[in-house]
Amino acid sequence: MRAVKTGAIFGAVEMVTPLIGWGLGMAASAWVQAVDHWIAFALLGAVGAHMLFQALSRGTDEAPPAPGLRATVLTAIGTSIDAMAVGVSLALLEANIFVIAAAIGFTTMVMSASGILAGRWLGRSFGRLIETLGGLALIAMGGLILFEHLTG
Repeated sequence: MRAVKTGAIFGAVEMVTPLIGWGLGMAASAWVQAVDHWIAFALLGAVGAHMLFQALSRGTDEAPPAPGLRATVLTAIGTSIDAMAVGVSLALLEANIFVIAAAIGFTTMVMSASGILAGRWLGRSFGRLIETLGGLALIAMGGLILFEHLTG
């Protein structure tokens, strides 16, 4: 059930952010593209650092705690900020944003739920290592988004 809830949160956020970007793109595309990478970097870095802290401060035999609603929503937002920029681009292309956003949201929901289910098995098998790698992956993802926008 947690996998479905998490998948639904990620899917909904991933569906809504291109719509927000599309709306902003109709109004102020340059502003959105100027700050989206900083927002993604800050959110992903903060959630990733929190995961690292939890993993490294917990005993080796303790199970990782399930993330709360706040951490789940912040992670979903952090990983979806770049979809807002896609929405801005889609506004400029005059694409059917509603069909595209629904497809993005559904795909993200399925993949996120599948990832949670796989993570349960990996968490039992590898625990702290997986949580540490997950935190590092979120930090790296935020850094990569920032790097691509600053150098591209």
